[in-house]
Amino acid sequence: MPASINASFQGTAAAFQTSLANEPILILAALITVYIVLGVLYESYIHPITIISTLPSAGVGALLALMITRVDFSVIALIGMILLIGIVQKNAIMMIDFALQAERLFHKTAEEAIYQACLLRFRPILMTTMAAMLGGLPLALGGGVAPSCASRWASPSLAASSCRRCSLFHHPGRVSLL
Repeated sequence: MPASINASFQGTAAAFQTSLANEPILILAALITVYIVLGVLYESYIHPITIISTLPSAGVGALLALMITRVDFSVIALIGMILLIGIVQKNAIMMIDFALQAERLFHKTAEEAIYQACLLRFRPILMTTMAAMLGGLPLALGGGVAPSCASRWASPSLAASSCRRCSLFHHPGRVSLL
């Protein structure tokens, strides 16, 4: 091909490409905002990092789900991952908040407090995880008006829901190290 010929996206494809260029900046800004809000909430620099550290396992689960189901990473899949991030953060906040209260009120060590938090918060975390998984199951299986759109949203959320339970294993190790 001669050097004078160049190719570029036009129309909708070009708009999609420019929208994808800003996504890493937006995700980074969201993580910084979450860190600041959690830092103010817990009055600590360490606990927000503990909570945010649960995100990689959920992200890996979501990306594996997209690869297994052979669904392309799109804006709709990104919306599903943002939903997943919110639920993972909620689970982590529930455990860390409970553990911090156990440390302050009952003078437990960090290991004892997070272990008790994992035991006592397991049922609510499992219930919300199962509700999200079962609620997204019809979307993932398809059907309806826009099945491809719904399955792109549901696939990362559903499969990563199973990885969310890994947050029960993340926190005891991280809290004991801190």
